[in-house]
Amino acid sequence: MKTFIKIDAAGTKVEHSAPEPERIIHGNPQFRTWNQEVAEGGLYAGIWEATPGKWRVVYDEWEFCHILSGRSIITEEGGEEHSLGEGDSFVLRPGFRGTWEVLETTRKEYVIRL
Repeated sequence: MKTFIKIDAAGTKVEHSAPEPERIIHGNPQFRTWNQEVAEGGLYAGIWEATPGKWRVVYDEWEFCHILSGRSIITEEGGEEHSLGEGDSFVLRPGFRGTWEVLETTRKEYVIRL
């Protein structure tokens, strides 16, 4: 078992996905995910990328994110709008509900705990 894992999309299998159709508000957002780590206890780390569009999100998990490139807006349901770009870091806690809008293809590093 490796004890050091570099977070890097190069050489890692990419997974393609998209939001569920009923969650899409506009656009045709497409996701690419490079899972770098899947550990016991529901811990995941890697890189995620999304193309422009807007969709509804509901978080049951805890997630730390660091934006590597692009521009997005995350809006809390009934609350604040958060403009995000390269270098921004944030945490989404279980129970977060709102929308994610990608203005420019956005790539982030993430750590998720279920």
